[in-house]
Amino acid sequence: MKGIILAWWFGTRLHPVTKAINKHLLPIYDRPMIYYPLEILLESWIDKILIITNPEHIHAFVNLLWSWEEFREKYNRKIQIVYAIQTQPTWIADGLWMSKDYVWTEECVLLLWDNLFENAKEIKEEIANFKWWATVFVKQVQDPKRFWIAEIDENGKVLSLEEKPANPKSNYAVTWAYIYDNTCFNKCIWQPKSARWEYEITYINDLYRQEWNLKAVELSGEWLDTWTFDSMLKASNFIQSKRNGN
Repeated sequence: MKGIILAWWFGTRLHPVTKAINKHLLPIYDRPMIYYPLEILLESWIDKILIITNPEHIHAFVNLLWSWEEFREKYNRKIQIVYAIQTQPTWIADGLWMSKDYVWTEECVLLLWDNLFENAKEIKEEIANFKWWATVFVKQVQDPKRFWIAEIDENGKVLSLEEKPANPKSNYAVTWAYIYDNTCFNKCIWQPKSARWEYEITYINDLYRQEWNLKAVELSGEWLDTWTFDSMLKASNFIQSKRNGN
């Protein structure tokens, strides 16, 4: 299995800070944001990782990560990082498609830039024991009208997916972490752009769902976003508290 991290574009909610730096290089407490998804993959024994970013910022990632000495020493094994450039912000499924030649015949796990997962236990377990066609990770939320919402049966199969529904069928929000078998790339081929003129990852997920091949796993730990200054501060305070054993 190979890992894909989408770390692109400008983070306009964080302007003017992100006019000068990619948001994934900003700190969440004591480490750059990009370290958190990287360590989920490395702790899951995924050592071949593709980082997709925009042309303006690729050199900053290379400057930060080029040697990987600290990670090689920490995990005591070889690690491969490669990069791809997404020239336009055509969204998540386009990033998945860009990874096709790198992933080749293997499965893949796709993580997005601004989600932080407390311990990510379920994600790591699913990576280690992946036997399904596609898996998404969900978290119960108090305001389901703000999220992509999954309706799930008693066996964890996804029955429906809705974006910001007026009448939610559940309170399970779909987080931005996905595991796919190799058929995900065939599902990208004829994908149309959405009304937002983007290649939506939910289109891919829904094709799996229509085949009865989409499973949802509920996260037990916290799921934190870093979309805004306030949410970045909340995430940093949360990480600080965990580091201090609180």
